[in-house]
Amino acid sequence: MTDRIWLKSYPSGVPADIDPSQYPSLVALMEEAFHKYGNRVAYSFMGKEITYAQTESLSNAFATYLQGLGMVKGDRVAIMMPNVPQYPVTVAAILRAGYVVVNVNPLYTPRELEHQLKDSGAKTIVIIENFATTLQQCVANTPVKHVVLCAMGDQLGLIKGALVNYVVRNVKKMVPEFNLPDAVRFNEAIARGTRGTFKKPDIKPDDIALLQYTGGTTGVSKGAVLLHRNVIANVLQSEVWNEPVMKKVPAGEQPTSICALPLYHIFAFTVNMMLSMRMGGKTILIPNPRDLPAVLKELSKHTFHSFPAVNTLFNGLANHPDFNTVNWKNLKVSVGGGMAVQGAVAKLWLDKTGCPICEGYGLSETSPSASCNPVTATEFTGTIGVPLPSTWMKLLDDEGNTITGLGQPGEIAIKGPQVMAGYWQRPDETAKVMTEDGYFKTGDIGVMDERGYFKIVDRKKDMVLVSGFNVYPNEVEEVVAAMPGVLECAVVGVPDEKSGEAVKLVIVRKDPNLTEEAVREFCRHELTGYKQPKVVEFREELPKTPVGKILRRELRDKK
Repeated sequence: MTDRIWLKSYPSGVPADIDPSQYPSLVALMEEAFHKYGNRVAYSFMGKEITYAQTESLSNAFATYLQGLGMVKGDRVAIMMPNVPQYPVTVAAILRAGYVVVNVNPLYTPRELEHQLKDSGAKTIVIIENFATTLQQCVANTPVKHVVLCAMGDQLGLIKGALVNYVVRNVKKMVPEFNLPDAVRFNEAIARGTRGTFKKPDIKPDDIALLQYTGGTTGVSKGAVLLHRNVIANVLQSEVWNEPVMKKVPAGEQPTSICALPLYHIFAFTVNMMLSMRMGGKTILIPNPRDLPAVLKELSKHTFHSFPAVNTLFNGLANHPDFNTVNWKNLKVSVGGGMAVQGAVAKLWLDKTGCPICEGYGLSETSPSASCNPVTATEFTGTIGVPLPSTWMKLLDDEGNTITGLGQPGEIAIKGPQVMAGYWQRPDETAKVMTEDGYFKTGDIGVMDERGYFKIVDRKKDMVLVSGFNVYPNEVEEVVAAMPGVLECAVVGVPDEKSGEAVKLVIVRKDPNLTEEAVREFCRHELTGYKQPKVVEFREELPKTPVGKILRRELRDKK
């Protein structure tokens, strides 16, 4: 598709292309920020502020410590932590030392952690003590030789740090007993590093920056190989995309973003941490986004401009009684990603903050952002917007041919500088998703309109087939989510003797008096026969990944 019809939908001033070659590596991007913005606050965590200069010296010391372990350029280092200041420091250290970041979900079971450590070949892991017991149960079966242990209060200063660690360990009992006798404490590693000499490696655009594991909800977890130039490209794409509204941040006010999504997730890694570095921005680290009162209490202390989140977090916050304790007036861009944003949630968020949710789309394999709605839009479009600068998207039929007709569904395929190099040591899996002309096949079914806007009609595998008719769960969920009394909902297909599959609808109520009959009546009114739910179930909560994505698979398994 050489004709990028979506360019005419770009806001004024957004370029058609970016130049990812302006930095040879993410290290060059970060070091520019360290020197240019040294005195500015880079991270704010539990009332403690850490400057760019401090991040630079801590990461330099930690990089020196890591080099002293005898690893060679290209070795993998795993990080298993929530959003604490040690995370960005560790990322900077790993990359500056010439190693590869392996982001690990802290809530993994020992089995999942073992798979990822073995698959990546990680020789070192930096882990917060809260999850050390998980590592203890599997570390003997992995290539890990070195363990660096962090604690919540490590970077909060002597007195506050000790107090926070005491509360986390002894009052809240958040650190189960563990035994890792050879582990080195984070602050000790920093101290050792300050006594060593750092050797600056030569890092090139095509060197691997991180292994981002994906597909855990669809089968075996695979590492998407993201090169330095992939992540640089996505940072620059995100920056120019947000520019039309971010340029309205008053002069002298530091651009500030809320990082409530976990940094081990590629969305927060690129769009919070790395983009903030590029802009000299401040990042407010939220360690537990599920604790909504704590999130709102933290937000009430700050002036902030950017808030990337998922539908479930926007929804939870907007429906929380403490929502108005926060000043939302300075918010310039709310980016929704990770899952579909629902119209009802977008409307409520716009009503309450005055800032529209700008829905984007991407995957671990695309570093992650591939498309987004213009940040200047005020109407919720229900689409994933248009491809970002330097990005091409097209639709493929089942035979892999390009679909040229507008409005015809096909598998979304993406090409651009942010697309991964492949799956780590999985040439077979890479071959399944990459086309000969360099497009990545997403597994998402979409349609494109005449303005170049794409809309996802669903995942290939989430589609429900009722008596030969395709039912897309997103459509049913969108309808039901708009019903008064519904807080959240999810749709899956369940086996049915008569129709092959039937639609199952699971609802979390906002109104405790909402009845099954009322839901069925609403669906009869809004949905054609075969799309109506055969099974309606009420639950207290929906199963979700730590990022807030609804786990349809679990709803499917529990009939």
